[in-house]
Amino acid sequence: MFELLGVTPQSLVAQLLIGLINGSFYALLSLGLAVIFGLLNVINFTHGAQYMLGAMFAWIGLTQLGVWFDLEDGLEISYFVMLFLSPFLVGAISIVMEKTMLKRLYHLDHLYGLLLTFGCALVIEGVFRHWYGVLGDSYPVPEILDGGLRASGLYIPYYRLWVVALALLVCFGTWYFIERTKLGSLLRAGTENPKLLQSFGVNVPLIITLTYGAGCALAAFAGVLAAPIYQVTAVMGSNLIIVVFAVVVIGGMGSIAGSIITGLGLGVIEGLTKVFYPEASSVSIFVIMILVLLLKPAGLFGKVR
Repeated sequence: MFELLGVTPQSLVAQLLIGLINGSFYALLSLGLAVIFGLLNVINFTHGAQYMLGAMFAWIGLTQLGVWFDLEDGLEISYFVMLFLSPFLVGAISIVMEKTMLKRLYHLDHLYGLLLTFGCALVIEGVFRHWYGVLGDSYPVPEILDGGLRASGLYIPYYRLWVVALALLVCFGTWYFIERTKLGSLLRAGTENPKLLQSFGVNVPLIITLTYGAGCALAAFAGVLAAPIYQVTAVMGSNLIIVVFAVVVIGGMGSIAGSIITGLGLGVIEGLTKVFYPEASSVSIFVIMILVLLLKPAGLFGKVR
């Protein structure tokens, strides 16, 4: 049947795998946005820059530290170390940003937070464009994850499978933490009635700060995962953030489960579109967004606020 459409089963499976990989990144990034908006009511436009920072810190740790310190033998921080260290660094930077700037805007309209985070994203991207340009560089796949599986004429890299599995694990773990644990219930309660929760002795400002840092760390985590697949460049976040915002809108602003399901689903749909109608692959997500907003303005899993 696929041959009649000019599509081989191998190319279909290959595009489905690519769509699943892209969907994993969409899910991770939109999850971070949903956590921040759902619990803090902040539209975090810095998310793309924080995704870029995650990949850039991993690249710097592997290739640049030896140059910085003028060491002949070099100084390298492995991929697996940066998989945890880079999100921690980006989360710490984001916490400083929240404490010094963002918290002053919580009582104002959402537009002020959006403008502030958009400005911060431009500053961060501009700094790294000045230092490293826009051409980018490659990040080698870790040796333990090099190679791949061969089956029915297909070659499936181990690293791609690792990305999908780890992204799903992190997405499910985040959803479970927020929806099924006591601390997650405190997070949700802090957004609905912070004064009441604070009267019980809970440090609500600290919860808000850590939540913002954790949401931004998710973006950095996705950046480290993406580094061996895509070029590490100062503009890699700005090229992706518009699509991720569309994913969040389709899933429903603030919906944790909606971001995960929609991100994975739209990645697969985008991959299938590249097979059957390649000209529409770059706009397919936005067409779906328009249709969803016309039929259900709150998104597929969202609630009217």
